[in-house]
Amino acid sequence: MKRFTSVYDVADVEALVQDALQLKSDPFAFEGLGKHKTLVLLFFNPSLRTRLSTQKAAQHLGLSVISLDTENSWKLEFEEQVIMNADKPEHVKEAAAVISQYADIIGIRAFPGLTDKEKDYQDFVLEQFIRFAQVPVISLESAIRHPLQSLADLMTIREHQRNSKPKVVLSWTPHPRALPQAVANSFVEWMQKAEVELLVTHPPGYELDPSFIGNTIVTHNQEEALSGADFVYAKNWSALAPYGQVLHCDPQWMIDARKMSLTRQGRFMHCLPTRRNVEVHDEVLDSPHSLVIEQAQNRIYAAQAVLKNMLLYGK
Repeated sequence: MKRFTSVYDVADVEALVQDALQLKSDPFAFEGLGKHKTLVLLFFNPSLRTRLSTQKAAQHLGLSVISLDTENSWKLEFEEQVIMNADKPEHVKEAAAVISQYADIIGIRAFPGLTDKEKDYQDFVLEQFIRFAQVPVISLESAIRHPLQSLADLMTIREHQRNSKPKVVLSWTPHPRALPQAVANSFVEWMQKAEVELLVTHPPGYELDPSFIGNTIVTHNQEEALSGADFVYAKNWSALAPYGQVLHCDPQWMIDARKMSLTRQGRFMHCLPTRRNVEVHDEVLDSPHSLVIEQAQNRIYAAQAVLKNMLLYGK
């Protein structure tokens, strides 16, 4: 694996999930694999779970880790054939090539601007970095996807499913700020590759891009969607049109105990962070049916499985 940016970079999704679960049971089984090798993590945006879990995963494999917040460095220019006479003193061509001399694997986290859909959906920052990097690149979340989160989500479902094809519902929830579609897009892609019954529910106006949603069933009736669900994944995302906007923050879409009672003793999932009593009620987050902390723990082993694969087969 020379790049990890989406489910389409994975030859066998279930095999990767099982590898991650096996690493969870024995985290130090490959502790010498990364000896004398370095992982460089570049954060163009803030991070808590992604930063810490990926560093922990790397340490389990014996990798050294260098982490850089780009806000503490100078700005990079990503456009080509540009006259660099403004506030960006270094081009990604040189930056990616130089970092490749210091790293055996590079991790990149970059959010969308939520103003230019065409550029965001080209995954411009991530793809430009991959283009000029000389070592494998792992996405720590991009403008349109969050594959490490989705791998951890699928791990969590596999650990807790009670039947061979669980019903999984992705539900839009309210949020006061405009958020990316990345987690929702990525979750849909990974669930489409898994043995689950996937249903997406959101208010009118919050449709996901057709290139991601494909043939997945979508309904605007949240309660109908939740009926009989085994897993409820709550997540907010902003609108596609007008792009990146909050159309409304309807509190009726918050997940509460009454809605969870419509499920088949369903488990609640969220990638975190979440706005308590805006996206989801305390009574759901704090219930024994909540899996959010386990999801966060599984971020370690999702990252570890990907890093292990890159170390073994990334050349």
